[in-house]
Amino acid sequence: MDSDVLIVGAGPTGLTLAIDLGRRGVRCTLIEQKERPAFLPKMERINARTMEIYRRMSLARHIRAAGLRADCPMDVYIVLALNEPPLLRLHYPSVEAAQVETRVTNDGTLPLEPYQLISQYTLEPLLKSIAETMPAVTVRFGCEFLSLRQDAAGVTAQVRRGDGGGEELRAAYLVGCDGGSSPVRKELGIALAGEGNLLSLRQALYRCDALFDLLPIGNGPGKGRHYHVADDKATQLIMQDSTKHWTLHSMVETDAEMNAAFERTVGVPVRYEMLSCDPWRQNLLLAEHYGQGRVFLAGDAAHLVIPTGGLGMNSGVADAIDLSWKLAATLAGWGGPNLLASYEVERRQVGERNVGASRYATLGRRKWRSLWRPNIRDDTPEGRQTRFVLSAVADVEQRKSNEMIGAELGYRYVDSAVICNVPGGPEHLFREYQPTTWPGARLPHVWCNDGTPIQDRIPEGFTILKLGGTAADATGLQRAIAARGAPATVLEVPDRIVREVYGYDLILLRPDLHVVWRGNAAPEDAGEIAAIATGHGVS
Repeated sequence: MDSDVLIVGAGPTGLTLAIDLGRRGVRCTLIEQKERPAFLPKMERINARTMEIYRRMSLARHIRAAGLRADCPMDVYIVLALNEPPLLRLHYPSVEAAQVETRVTNDGTLPLEPYQLISQYTLEPLLKSIAETMPAVTVRFGCEFLSLRQDAAGVTAQVRRGDGGGEELRAAYLVGCDGGSSPVRKELGIALAGEGNLLSLRQALYRCDALFDLLPIGNGPGKGRHYHVADDKATQLIMQDSTKHWTLHSMVETDAEMNAAFERTVGVPVRYEMLSCDPWRQNLLLAEHYGQGRVFLAGDAAHLVIPTGGLGMNSGVADAIDLSWKLAATLAGWGGPNLLASYEVERRQVGERNVGASRYATLGRRKWRSLWRPNIRDDTPEGRQTRFVLSAVADVEQRKSNEMIGAELGYRYVDSAVICNVPGGPEHLFREYQPTTWPGARLPHVWCNDGTPIQDRIPEGFTILKLGGTAADATGLQRAIAARGAPATVLEVPDRIVREVYGYDLILLRPDLHVVWRGNAAPEDAGEIAAIATGHGVS
Protein backbone atom coordinates (compact mmCIF):
# COMPACT_ATOMS: atom_id res chain seq x y z
CA MET A 1 0.00 0.00 0.00
CA ASP A 2 1.23 3.53 -0.81
CA SER A 3 -0.82 4.78 2.14
CA ASP A 4 -3.64 3.76 4.43
CA VAL A 5 -6.02 6.44 3.15
CA LEU A 6 -6.00 8.30 -0.16
CA ILE A 7 -7.87 11.61 0.00
CA VAL A 8 -8.97 13.26 -3.24
CA GLY A 9 -9.49 17.03 -2.97
CA ALA A 10 -7.63 19.56 -0.81
CA GLY A 11 -10.42 21.91 0.17
CA PRO A 12 -11.19 22.46 3.86
CA THR A 13 -12.83 19.01 4.18
CA GLY A 14 -9.96 17.05 2.64
CA LEU A 15 -7.31 19.04 4.48
CA THR A 16 -9.10 18.63 7.82
CA LEU A 17 -9.41 14.89 7.23
CA ALA A 18 -5.71 14.61 6.37
CA ILE A 19 -4.64 16.54 9.47
CA ASP A 20 -6.88 14.56 11.80
CA LEU A 21 -5.75 11.25 10.34
CA GLY A 22 -2.16 12.44 10.55
CA ARG A 23 -2.42 13.31 14.21
CA ARG A 24 -3.81 9.80 14.80
CA GLY A 25 -0.76 8.31 13.08
CA VAL A 26 -2.63 7.12 9.99
CA ARG A 27 -0.56 7.26 6.80
CA CYS A 28 -2.52 9.24 4.22
CA THR A 29 -1.91 10.85 0.85
CA LEU A 30 -3.83 13.97 -0.13
CA ILE A 31 -4.02 14.78 -3.84
CA GLU A 32 -5.37 17.93 -5.47
CA GLN A 33 -5.70 18.76 -9.15
CA LYS A 34 -4.81 22.45 -8.67
CA GLU A 35 -1.18 23.45 -8.51
CA ARG A 36 -1.85 25.60 -5.42
CA PRO A 37 -4.82 26.82 -3.34
CA ALA A 38 -6.90 29.26 -5.38
CA PHE A 39 -7.51 32.88 -4.38
CA LEU A 40 -11.26 32.61 -4.90
CA PRO A 41 -14.15 33.56 -2.60
CA LYS A 42 -16.11 30.62 -1.26
CA MET A 43 -16.86 30.07 2.43
CA GLU A 44 -16.09 32.88 4.88
CA ARG A 45 -17.32 31.74 8.28
CA ILE A 46 -16.34 28.82 10.47
CA ASN A 47 -19.21 28.10 12.82
CA ALA A 48 -19.02 27.43 16.54
CA ARG A 49 -19.07 23.62 16.37
CA THR A 50 -16.34 23.58 13.74
CA MET A 51 -14.21 25.87 15.89
CA GLU A 52 -14.68 23.42 18.79
CA ILE A 53 -13.44 20.66 16.48
CA TYR A 54 -10.46 22.75 15.42
CA ARG A 55 -9.68 23.51 19.07
CA ARG A 56 -9.54 19.77 19.77
CA MET A 57 -7.12 19.48 16.83
CA SER A 58 -4.98 22.34 18.31
CA LEU A 59 -5.81 24.52 15.28
CA ALA A 60 -8.23 27.11 16.71
CA ARG A 61 -5.50 29.53 17.81
CA HIS A 62 -3.85 29.47 14.37
CA ILE A 63 -7.17 30.00 12.60
CA ARG A 64 -8.12 32.97 14.76
CA ALA A 65 -4.70 34.55 14.18
CA ALA A 66 -5.16 34.23 10.41
CA GLY A 67 -8.82 35.31 10.28
CA LEU A 68 -10.75 38.50 10.93
CA ARG A 69 -9.55 40.37 13.99
CA ALA A 70 -11.53 39.66 17.14
CA ASP A 71 -12.98 43.13 17.74
CA CYS A 72 -14.91 43.42 14.44
CA PRO A 73 -18.70 43.25 14.77
CA MET A 74 -20.51 40.56 12.80
CA ASP A 75 -23.61 42.68 12.13
CA VAL A 76 -25.85 42.05 9.13
CA TYR A 77 -27.58 44.92 7.31
CA ILE A 78 -30.39 45.38 4.81
CA VAL A 79 -29.51 48.49 2.78
CA LEU A 80 -30.29 50.51 -0.31
CA ALA A 81 -26.61 51.55 -0.45
CA LEU A 82 -23.76 51.86 2.03
CA ASN A 83 -23.98 55.66 2.12
CA GLU A 84 -27.69 55.69 3.05
CA PRO A 85 -29.43 54.88 6.34
CA PRO A 86 -29.88 51.12 6.66
CA LEU A 87 -33.36 49.68 6.38
CA LEU A 88 -32.47 47.09 9.03
CA ARG A 89 -29.55 46.22 11.28
CA LEU A 90 -29.22 42.81 12.91
CA HIS A 91 -26.69 42.87 15.74
CA TYR A 92 -24.26 39.96 16.12
CA PRO A 93 -21.29 40.14 18.48
CA SER A 94 -17.64 40.22 17.56
CA VAL A 95 -15.56 37.18 18.47
CA GLU A 96 -14.17 39.18 21.38
CA ALA A 97 -17.65 39.96 22.74
CA ALA A 98 -18.85 36.38 22.16
CA GLN A 99 -15.86 35.03 24.09
CA VAL A 100 -16.72 37.27 27.05
CA GLU A 101 -20.31 36.02 27.01
CA THR A 102 -19.14 32.41 26.85
CA ARG A 103 -16.81 32.92 29.79
CA VAL A 104 -19.60 34.10 32.11
CA THR A 105 -22.18 31.50 30.97
CA ASN A 106 -22.10 28.00 32.42
CA ASP A 107 -25.38 26.27 31.66
CA GLY A 108 -24.28 24.36 28.56
CA THR A 109 -26.20 26.60 26.16
CA LEU A 110 -23.17 28.24 24.53
CA PRO A 111 -20.33 26.66 22.55
CA LEU A 112 -16.82 26.61 23.94
CA GLU A 113 -15.60 28.46 20.84
CA PRO A 114 -17.57 31.19 19.01
CA TYR A 115 -17.57 31.50 15.24
CA GLN A 116 -14.65 32.89 13.25
CA LEU A 117 -14.79 34.82 10.00
CA ILE A 118 -11.97 33.53 7.78
CA SER A 119 -12.02 33.38 4.01
CA GLN A 120 -11.51 30.02 2.33
CA TYR A 121 -8.53 31.41 0.42
CA THR A 122 -6.93 32.11 3.82
CA LEU A 123 -7.99 28.87 5.51
CA GLU A 124 -6.85 26.47 2.78
CA PRO A 125 -3.19 27.60 2.65
CA LEU A 126 -3.08 27.56 6.46
CA LEU A 127 -4.39 23.99 6.68
CA LYS A 128 -2.12 22.93 3.82
CA SER A 129 0.94 24.30 5.62
CA ILE A 130 -0.02 22.35 8.76
CA ALA A 131 -0.70 19.11 6.87
CA GLU A 132 2.69 19.36 5.17
CA THR A 133 4.48 19.30 8.53
CA MET A 134 2.93 16.00 9.59
CA PRO A 135 5.11 12.90 9.16
CA ALA A 136 2.15 10.64 8.32
CA VAL A 137 0.69 12.95 5.66
CA THR A 138 1.82 13.35 2.05
CA VAL A 139 0.37 16.37 0.23
CA ARG A 140 0.48 16.36 -3.58
CA PHE A 141 -0.92 19.34 -5.46
CA GLY A 142 -0.93 19.18 -9.26
CA CYS A 143 -2.11 15.56 -9.10
CA GLU A 144 -5.44 14.81 -10.82
CA PHE A 145 -7.67 11.86 -9.93
CA LEU A 146 -8.83 9.96 -13.02
CA SER A 147 -10.43 6.68 -11.99
CA LEU A 148 -10.52 3.96 -9.35
CA ARG A 149 -11.01 0.27 -8.90
CA GLN A 150 -11.68 -1.62 -5.69
CA ASP A 151 -10.94 -5.11 -4.45
CA ALA A 152 -11.25 -6.90 -1.13
CA ALA A 153 -7.96 -5.47 0.18
CA GLY A 154 -7.97 -1.88 -1.01
CA VAL A 155 -8.47 0.77 -3.67
CA THR A 156 -6.28 1.59 -6.66
CA ALA A 157 -6.57 5.09 -8.13
CA GLN A 158 -5.30 6.15 -11.51
CA VAL A 159 -3.95 9.71 -11.32
CA ARG A 160 -2.23 12.17 -13.65
CA ARG A 161 0.78 14.12 -12.42
CA GLY A 162 1.45 17.76 -13.23
CA ASP A 163 4.01 16.69 -15.86
CA GLY A 164 1.26 14.80 -17.68
CA GLY A 165 2.48 11.35 -16.71
CA GLY A 166 0.18 8.67 -15.33
CA GLU A 167 0.55 6.89 -12.02
CA GLU A 168 -1.29 4.41 -9.81
CA LEU A 169 -1.78 5.02 -6.10
CA ARG A 170 -2.82 2.21 -3.81
CA ALA A 171 -4.53 2.64 -0.42
CA ALA A 172 -6.69 0.66 1.95
CA TYR A 173 -9.42 3.32 1.69
CA LEU A 174 -10.19 6.31 -0.51
CA VAL A 175 -12.20 9.41 0.43
CA GLY A 176 -13.61 11.77 -2.20
CA CYS A 177 -13.54 15.33 -0.85
CA ASP A 178 -13.53 16.63 -4.40
CA GLY A 179 -16.46 19.04 -4.49
CA GLY A 180 -19.91 19.24 -5.98
CA SER A 181 -18.89 17.84 -9.38
CA SER A 182 -16.97 15.02 -7.61
CA PRO A 183 -15.26 12.66 -10.07
CA VAL A 184 -15.02 10.12 -7.24
CA ARG A 185 -18.81 10.19 -6.76
CA LYS A 186 -19.30 9.81 -10.51
CA GLU A 187 -16.90 6.84 -10.59
CA LEU A 188 -19.12 5.16 -7.99
CA GLY A 189 -22.27 5.96 -9.96
CA ILE A 190 -23.86 7.67 -6.95
CA ALA A 191 -26.53 10.20 -7.89
CA LEU A 192 -27.46 13.51 -6.26
CA ALA A 193 -31.11 14.04 -5.33
CA GLY A 194 -32.92 17.26 -4.55
CA GLU A 195 -33.28 20.67 -6.14
CA GLY A 196 -30.63 21.87 -8.57
CA ASN A 197 -30.03 25.15 -10.39
CA LEU A 198 -32.47 27.07 -8.21
CA LEU A 199 -30.96 30.47 -9.01
CA SER A 200 -28.09 31.73 -11.18
CA LEU A 201 -25.89 34.59 -9.99
CA ARG A 202 -22.47 36.04 -10.53
CA GLN A 203 -19.90 36.24 -7.76
CA ALA A 204 -17.06 38.75 -7.90
CA LEU A 205 -14.11 39.30 -5.59
CA TYR A 206 -12.97 42.92 -5.21
CA ARG A 207 -10.03 44.58 -3.54
CA CYS A 208 -11.09 47.89 -2.04
CA ASP A 209 -8.66 48.96 0.66
CA ALA A 210 -10.52 52.07 1.81
CA LEU A 211 -14.06 50.76 2.21
CA PHE A 212 -13.84 49.22 5.68
CA ASP A 213 -12.33 52.38 7.18
CA LEU A 214 -14.97 54.55 5.46
CA LEU A 215 -17.82 52.69 7.15
CA PRO A 216 -20.13 54.19 8.22
CA ILE A 217 -20.32 56.33 5.10
CA GLY A 218 -22.34 59.47 5.79
CA ASN A 219 -25.35 58.27 7.72
CA GLY A 220 -25.14 54.79 6.20
CA PRO A 221 -24.62 51.47 7.98
CA GLY A 222 -21.61 50.81 10.15
CA LYS A 223 -19.12 47.98 10.13
CA GLY A 224 -20.49 44.47 9.68
CA ARG A 225 -19.99 41.33 7.64
CA HIS A 226 -23.03 41.11 5.31
CA TYR A 227 -24.83 43.90 3.46
CA HIS A 228 -27.98 42.74 1.65
CA VAL A 229 -29.15 45.24 -0.94
CA ALA A 230 -32.92 45.61 -1.21
CA ASP A 231 -33.19 45.34 -4.99
CA ASP A 232 -34.50 42.95 -7.65
CA LYS A 233 -31.09 41.37 -8.30
CA ALA A 234 -30.49 39.57 -4.97
CA THR A 235 -27.38 41.74 -4.53
CA GLN A 236 -25.26 41.05 -1.46
CA LEU A 237 -21.89 42.46 -0.37
CA ILE A 238 -19.77 40.34 1.97
CA MET A 239 -16.68 41.49 3.86
CA GLN A 240 -13.74 39.08 3.76
CA ASP A 241 -11.25 38.45 6.55
CA SER A 242 -8.65 41.04 5.48
CA THR A 243 -11.30 43.84 5.54
CA LYS A 244 -9.73 44.86 2.21
CA HIS A 245 -11.44 42.22 0.08
CA TRP A 246 -15.16 42.12 -0.62
CA THR A 247 -17.40 39.61 -2.36
CA LEU A 248 -20.41 40.72 -4.37
CA HIS A 249 -23.26 38.46 -5.50
CA SER A 250 -25.84 39.68 -7.99
CA MET A 251 -28.17 38.40 -10.69
CA VAL A 252 -26.45 40.11 -13.63
CA GLU A 253 -24.94 38.84 -16.86
CA THR A 254 -21.57 40.55 -17.32
CA ASP A 255 -18.49 41.71 -15.45
CA ALA A 256 -19.32 45.30 -16.37
CA GLU A 257 -22.76 44.95 -14.77
CA MET A 258 -21.09 43.56 -11.65
CA ASN A 259 -18.85 46.62 -11.43
CA ALA A 260 -21.91 48.84 -11.80
CA ALA A 261 -23.65 46.88 -9.02
CA PHE A 262 -20.60 47.27 -6.76
CA GLU A 263 -20.51 51.02 -7.33
CA ARG A 264 -24.26 51.36 -6.68
CA THR A 265 -23.94 49.32 -3.49
CA VAL A 266 -21.03 51.36 -2.10
CA GLY A 267 -22.73 54.61 -3.10
CA VAL A 268 -19.60 56.81 -3.11
CA PRO A 269 -16.54 56.85 -5.38
CA VAL A 270 -13.81 54.45 -4.17
CA ARG A 271 -10.78 52.88 -5.78
CA TYR A 272 -11.36 49.18 -6.38
CA GLU A 273 -10.11 46.26 -8.44
CA MET A 274 -12.09 43.23 -9.60
CA LEU A 275 -9.92 40.17 -8.94
CA SER A 276 -12.29 37.49 -10.22
CA CYS A 277 -15.85 37.11 -11.45
CA ASP A 278 -17.67 33.86 -12.16
CA PRO A 279 -21.22 32.56 -12.42
CA TRP A 280 -22.57 30.12 -9.85
CA ARG A 281 -25.84 28.33 -9.20
CA GLN A 282 -27.72 27.62 -6.02
CA ASN A 283 -28.34 23.94 -5.28
CA LEU A 284 -29.96 21.88 -2.54
CA LEU A 285 -28.67 18.38 -3.29
CA LEU A 286 -27.80 15.28 -1.29
CA ALA A 287 -25.90 12.19 -2.44
CA GLU A 288 -28.04 9.07 -2.36
CA HIS A 289 -25.15 7.30 -0.62
CA TYR A 290 -22.03 8.52 1.19
CA GLY A 291 -19.82 5.82 -0.23
CA GLN A 292 -19.48 2.34 -1.61
CA GLY A 293 -17.21 -0.43 -0.36
CA ARG A 294 -13.85 1.06 0.60
CA VAL A 295 -14.62 4.47 -0.92
CA PHE A 296 -16.35 7.29 0.96
CA LEU A 297 -17.64 10.77 0.12
CA ALA A 298 -17.38 13.85 2.33
CA GLY A 299 -18.09 17.57 2.06
CA ASP A 300 -19.58 19.02 -1.11
CA ALA A 301 -19.11 15.68 -2.84
CA ALA A 302 -21.90 14.40 -0.58
CA HIS A 303 -24.09 17.47 -0.05
CA LEU A 304 -24.61 20.83 -1.73
CA VAL A 305 -26.40 23.60 0.12
CA ILE A 306 -27.11 27.27 -0.50
CA PRO A 307 -24.69 29.32 1.65
CA THR A 308 -27.59 30.68 3.73
CA GLY A 309 -26.95 29.39 7.24
CA GLY A 310 -23.27 28.65 6.67
CA LEU A 311 -23.78 24.89 6.67
CA GLY A 312 -21.70 23.86 3.64
CA MET A 313 -18.02 23.75 4.59
CA ASN A 314 -18.89 23.31 8.25
CA SER A 315 -20.86 20.16 7.47
CA GLY A 316 -17.86 18.90 5.51
CA VAL A 317 -15.52 19.34 8.48
CA ALA A 318 -17.93 17.36 10.68
CA ASP A 319 -18.03 14.66 7.98
CA ALA A 320 -14.24 14.49 8.10
CA ILE A 321 -14.10 14.15 11.89
CA ASP A 322 -16.78 11.44 11.99
CA LEU A 323 -14.95 9.46 9.32
CA SER A 324 -11.42 10.06 10.61
CA TRP A 325 -11.65 8.28 13.94
CA LYS A 326 -13.61 5.42 12.40
CA LEU A 327 -10.98 4.89 9.70
CA ALA A 328 -8.23 5.07 12.31
CA ALA A 329 -10.01 2.55 14.54
CA THR A 330 -10.62 0.14 11.68
CA LEU A 331 -7.01 0.36 10.49
CA ALA A 332 -5.82 -0.17 14.09
CA GLY A 333 -7.81 -3.40 14.19
CA TRP A 334 -10.30 -2.62 16.96
CA GLY A 335 -13.06 -1.10 14.87
CA GLY A 336 -15.79 -3.59 14.12
CA PRO A 337 -17.77 -3.98 10.87
CA ASN A 338 -20.47 -1.53 11.99
CA LEU A 339 -18.06 1.33 12.55
CA LEU A 340 -17.34 2.46 9.00
CA ALA A 341 -20.86 1.44 7.96
CA SER A 342 -22.20 3.93 10.51
CA TYR A 343 -20.55 6.86 8.70
CA GLU A 344 -23.28 7.07 6.07
CA VAL A 345 -26.05 6.45 8.61
CA GLU A 346 -24.84 9.26 10.87
CA ARG A 347 -23.63 11.89 8.45
CA ARG A 348 -26.26 11.50 5.73
CA GLN A 349 -29.06 12.24 8.21
CA VAL A 350 -27.20 15.40 9.22
CA GLY A 351 -26.68 16.27 5.57
CA GLU A 352 -30.38 15.88 4.95
CA ARG A 353 -31.22 18.10 7.94
CA ASN A 354 -28.75 20.73 6.81
CA VAL A 355 -30.16 20.77 3.30
CA GLY A 356 -33.52 21.37 4.97
CA ALA A 357 -32.07 24.12 7.15
CA SER A 358 -30.56 25.81 4.12
CA ARG A 359 -33.91 25.60 2.31
CA TYR A 360 -35.65 27.09 5.36
CA ALA A 361 -33.23 30.01 5.45
CA THR A 362 -33.36 30.55 1.69
CA LEU A 363 -37.15 30.69 1.65
CA GLY A 364 -36.97 33.30 4.40
CA ARG A 365 -34.61 35.43 2.38
CA ARG A 366 -36.75 35.07 -0.73
CA LYS A 367 -39.81 36.13 1.24
CA TRP A 368 -38.46 39.54 2.23
CA ARG A 369 -36.82 40.07 -1.14
CA SER A 370 -40.13 39.42 -2.89
CA LEU A 371 -41.48 42.58 -1.23
CA TRP A 372 -39.15 44.85 -3.22
CA ARG A 373 -41.00 47.33 -5.39
CA PRO A 374 -39.63 49.89 -7.90
CA ASN A 375 -40.86 52.69 -5.60
CA ILE A 376 -38.62 51.64 -2.67
CA ARG A 377 -36.56 54.86 -2.89
CA ASP A 378 -39.51 57.20 -3.41
CA ASP A 379 -40.22 59.85 -0.80
CA THR A 380 -43.94 59.11 -0.99
CA PRO A 381 -46.42 57.31 1.26
CA GLU A 382 -46.19 54.32 -1.08
CA GLY A 383 -42.37 54.32 -1.04
CA ARG A 384 -42.27 54.61 2.75
CA GLN A 385 -44.76 51.74 3.02
CA THR A 386 -42.60 49.54 0.78
CA ARG A 387 -39.54 50.21 2.94
CA PHE A 388 -41.48 49.64 6.16
CA VAL A 389 -43.02 46.34 5.08
CA LEU A 390 -39.82 44.93 3.57
CA SER A 391 -37.83 45.85 6.68
CA ALA A 392 -40.41 44.41 9.07
CA VAL A 393 -40.53 41.10 7.22
CA ALA A 394 -36.73 40.99 6.87
CA ASP A 395 -36.42 41.48 10.64
CA VAL A 396 -38.09 38.08 10.97
CA GLU A 397 -37.02 36.23 7.84
CA GLN A 398 -33.37 37.26 7.44
CA ARG A 399 -32.60 35.98 10.92
CA LYS A 400 -33.22 32.46 9.61
CA SER A 401 -29.97 32.74 7.63
CA ASN A 402 -27.86 34.10 10.49
CA GLU A 403 -29.14 32.24 13.55
CA MET A 404 -28.52 28.52 13.06
CA ILE A 405 -27.17 27.55 16.48
CA GLY A 406 -29.49 24.54 16.69
CA ALA A 407 -28.27 23.13 13.40
CA GLU A 408 -24.66 23.86 14.40
CA LEU A 409 -24.61 22.38 17.92
CA GLY A 410 -27.77 20.33 18.27
CA TYR A 411 -27.38 17.64 15.62
CA ARG A 412 -27.77 14.20 17.14
CA TYR A 413 -27.09 10.83 15.54
CA VAL A 414 -30.24 8.69 15.48
CA ASP A 415 -30.56 4.95 14.82
CA SER A 416 -26.80 4.50 14.54
CA ALA A 417 -25.40 1.02 15.13
CA VAL A 418 -22.58 2.53 17.22
CA ILE A 419 -24.81 4.49 19.60
CA CYS A 420 -26.90 3.00 22.42
CA ASN A 421 -30.06 4.38 20.90
CA VAL A 422 -32.90 5.49 23.14
CA PRO A 423 -36.29 6.13 21.50
CA GLY A 424 -37.48 9.72 21.47
CA GLY A 425 -35.10 12.50 22.28
CA PRO A 426 -35.05 16.26 21.85
CA GLU A 427 -36.55 17.77 18.72
CA HIS A 428 -34.07 18.70 16.00
CA LEU A 429 -34.29 22.50 15.78
CA PHE A 430 -32.46 24.78 13.36
CA ARG A 431 -32.39 28.01 15.38
CA GLU A 432 -32.57 26.92 19.01
CA TYR A 433 -30.13 24.83 21.00
CA GLN A 434 -30.98 23.03 24.21
CA PRO A 435 -28.00 21.27 25.82
CA THR A 436 -28.50 17.53 26.16
CA THR A 437 -26.52 14.35 26.76
CA TRP A 438 -29.09 12.18 24.96
CA PRO A 439 -27.19 9.36 23.22
CA GLY A 440 -25.95 10.57 19.84
CA ALA A 441 -25.65 14.23 20.90
CA ARG A 442 -22.53 16.39 21.11
CA LEU A 443 -21.31 16.84 24.69
CA PRO A 444 -22.32 20.38 25.76
CA HIS A 445 -19.60 22.80 26.80
CA VAL A 446 -19.33 23.37 30.58
CA TRP A 447 -16.68 25.18 32.64
CA CYS A 448 -15.20 23.17 35.52
CA ASN A 449 -14.65 24.72 38.93
CA ASP A 450 -11.01 25.49 38.17
CA GLY A 451 -11.99 27.53 35.11
CA THR A 452 -11.02 24.94 32.50
CA PRO A 453 -13.55 23.69 29.94
CA ILE A 454 -14.39 20.04 30.29
CA GLN A 455 -13.79 19.48 26.57
CA ASP A 456 -10.11 20.28 27.13
CA ARG A 457 -9.84 17.62 29.84
CA ILE A 458 -11.14 14.79 27.70
CA PRO A 459 -8.36 12.62 26.23
CA GLU A 460 -8.32 10.80 22.89
CA GLY A 461 -10.13 7.49 22.55
CA PHE A 462 -13.27 6.61 24.51
CA THR A 463 -13.88 8.47 27.76
CA ILE A 464 -16.20 7.54 30.63
CA LEU A 465 -17.15 10.65 32.56
CA LYS A 466 -17.74 9.91 36.24
CA LEU A 467 -19.61 12.94 37.53
CA GLY A 468 -20.61 14.62 40.78
CA GLY A 469 -18.60 12.33 43.06
CA THR A 470 -20.81 9.34 42.23
CA ALA A 471 -19.96 5.96 43.70
CA ALA A 472 -21.08 4.24 40.50
CA ASP A 473 -18.32 1.95 39.22
CA ALA A 474 -17.03 2.74 35.70
CA THR A 475 -14.16 0.24 35.67
CA GLY A 476 -16.26 -2.60 34.26
CA LEU A 477 -17.18 -0.54 31.21
CA GLN A 478 -13.60 0.64 30.84
CA ARG A 479 -12.30 -2.95 30.94
CA ALA A 480 -14.94 -4.09 28.43
CA ILE A 481 -13.89 -1.39 25.94
CA ALA A 482 -10.20 -2.12 26.51
CA ALA A 483 -10.91 -5.82 25.89
CA ARG A 484 -11.95 -4.82 22.37
CA GLY A 485 -8.52 -3.24 21.92
CA ALA A 486 -9.82 0.33 22.07
CA PRO A 487 -8.34 3.10 24.25
CA ALA A 488 -10.63 3.97 27.18
CA THR A 489 -10.18 6.40 30.07
CA VAL A 490 -12.24 7.06 33.18
CA LEU A 491 -12.34 10.79 33.93
CA GLU A 492 -13.66 11.77 37.36
CA VAL A 493 -15.21 15.24 37.49
CA PRO A 494 -16.73 15.90 40.93
CA ASP A 495 -17.84 19.48 40.09
CA ARG A 496 -21.52 19.91 40.91
CA ILE A 497 -22.25 22.21 37.94
CA VAL A 498 -21.07 19.61 35.43
CA ARG A 499 -23.35 16.95 36.93
CA GLU A 500 -26.27 19.39 36.95
CA VAL A 501 -25.92 20.29 33.28
CA TYR A 502 -25.30 16.73 32.08
CA GLY A 503 -27.96 15.13 34.26
CA TYR A 504 -26.33 11.71 34.70
CA ASP A 505 -23.59 10.14 36.82
CA LEU A 506 -21.86 8.21 34.02
CA ILE A 507 -21.49 9.22 30.37
CA LEU A 508 -19.60 7.28 27.71
CA LEU A 509 -18.10 9.50 24.99
CA ARG A 510 -16.68 8.60 21.61
CA PRO A 511 -13.45 10.16 20.30
CA ASP A 512 -15.54 12.83 18.53
CA LEU A 513 -17.24 13.82 21.85
CA HIS A 514 -20.64 12.41 20.90
CA VAL A 515 -22.47 10.49 23.63
CA VAL A 516 -22.66 6.70 23.23
CA TRP A 517 -24.40 5.84 26.52
CA ARG A 518 -25.39 7.41 29.83
CA GLY A 519 -26.65 6.09 33.16
CA ASN A 520 -26.72 6.54 36.91
CA ALA A 521 -25.26 3.17 37.79
CA ALA A 522 -22.68 0.78 36.38
CA PRO A 523 -24.25 -0.95 33.37
CA GLU A 524 -25.12 -4.62 33.75
CA ASP A 525 -24.36 -5.11 30.07
CA ALA A 526 -20.94 -3.43 29.87
CA GLY A 527 -19.77 -5.93 27.25
CA GLU A 528 -22.71 -5.15 25.00
CA ILE A 529 -22.19 -1.39 25.32
CA ALA A 530 -18.50 -1.83 24.51
CA ALA A 531 -19.40 -3.95 21.49
CA ILE A 532 -21.81 -1.30 20.20
CA ALA A 533 -19.38 1.58 20.76
CA THR A 534 -16.55 -0.17 18.88
CA GLY A 535 -18.70 -1.35 15.98
CA HIS A 536 -19.02 -5.00 17.02
CA GLY A 537 -22.65 -4.92 18.17
CA VAL A 538 -25.60 -6.63 16.58
CA SER A 539 -26.50 -4.38 13.66
